[in-house]
Amino acid sequence: MEQADTHEHSGHTHHHGHSHSHVFELKTVNTAFIIGIVLNLSFVVVEVIAGFVINSLSLLSDAGHNLADVASLGLSLFAFRMLKVKSNATYTYGYKKTTVLVALLNGGILLISIGAIMYESVRRLIEPEPLPGRMISIVAAIGILINGLTALLFFRSRENDLNIKGAFLHLFADAVVSAALVIGGIVIYFTSWYWIDPILGIAVAIAIIFSTWKLLRSSLRLSLDAVPQGIDLNTVKETIKKIRGVRDFHHIHIWALSTMENALTGHVVLDREIGIEEQEKIKKEIKHQLFHSNIQHVTLETETEMLACEAIPSH
Repeated sequence: MEQADTHEHSGHTHHHGHSHSHVFELKTVNTAFIIGIVLNLSFVVVEVIAGFVINSLSLLSDAGHNLADVASLGLSLFAFRMLKVKSNATYTYGYKKTTVLVALLNGGILLISIGAIMYESVRRLIEPEPLPGRMISIVAAIGILINGLTALLFFRSRENDLNIKGAFLHLFADAVVSAALVIGGIVIYFTSWYWIDPILGIAVAIAIIFSTWKLLRSSLRLSLDAVPQGIDLNTVKETIKKIRGVRDFHHIHIWALSTMENALTGHVVLDREIGIEEQEKIKKEIKHQLFHSNIQHVTLETETEMLACEAIPSH
């Protein structure tokens, strides 16, 4: 039997450009996160001050959610920085899995913020309080500008990474929620329907649930080493079996090293007459196909038909 590791394939990888998860520069992403953190943290301060001055639940709850967004952006920035840390004898893959754990943690933070918003909204719905609609609209309008601009920073790279997509969805949802608050403030100003404030608080919570549920589910899948979304194990298997000289492809494991890189291990059964030189060509072609299936790190064990692992009795 013969083993082949992905490091032999590194030269081939460079000839075909970056994978789907590396079409953006980490430096650009880092800058986007830093700008997003500064802008959103500044807006949180504005919302908290205005929320306490006019005693607005919708502003305070949105400030709490935006603060959670700032924490999420900070954690995502930390995870991307950890990607650059080299592997060692203890962490042989480095700290790439940090990106998956951060995505899962961010989902948990958002769930907590949803619970807090729902609780306070129901309490205020039972006991509505007078609010200045004009101030709510002004602050919320600032939110549309800040969240909209920040979301645009992640627009181009949103499909390349789970954390970036999460940041974009959250910020875009926040911009929509801020638009709803503007409308609510105008309604309060002209009608004095103060119950609209807690209703909007509940709407904020619902918007967060819909915008983050997929992120939470995806990050949980990756943390449990499930096959990453967008990759079908049976399709991968059939693709490899179509390569000339390959009889079978089994014992396949596919998992995420990070939110940007995937790995695979598997056993390849080759025709018995395949020579060493031809085996190398087949392995190279297999890695080529897997690379274009968004699988960057590959470890293969090659077998001949007569020595296939299924034919060897277990001890």
